[in-house]
Amino acid sequence: MKLVIGSDSLNQAREFFERVGSYGREGTGLLFAKAQGATLVVTRFIAPDQVTGRDSCWVEVTMKGKLEVAVALAPGELIAARIHSHPGEAFHSSVDDQNPGLTAEGAWSIVVPYYGLGLRRGISACAIHQRKDGNWRRLRSDEIADCLSIIPA
Repeated sequence: MKLVIGSDSLNQAREFFERVGSYGREGTGLLFAKAQGATLVVTRFIAPDQVTGRDSCWVEVTMKGKLEVAVALAPGELIAARIHSHPGEAFHSSVDDQNPGLTAEGAWSIVVPYYGLGLRRGISACAIHQRKDGNWRRLRSDEIADCLSIIPA
């Protein structure tokens, strides 16, 4: 399945990650989308209520945040991707792999490096994973080019 993300959604995510990153915190958010045939078109970025670790890098969506996500989904929308920041290089940690928040086959997981600053260099600076056969698999750059597009706002 192809994923199409508007630059406005990525800019909103970058601004959020940089804001929480300025306090030395990771952040997490979701990309909501609508299916158009075999393509998921992102409609918006949502950063639900969350708590973060002060001495270590972790993020947990609170119960309030989970409810925010539930009521935010519009008819015909689905959660296409989780997008979150790491303090350093972009990679999928074992905690990311086991996160039960997004387990749908074909779902996307985007890891933004350097507390969100990496998005200033574009999506290619991120680690992009897709859920296949019950596991997260990092996509190669040629695969990303075939199945992910960024379009102007």
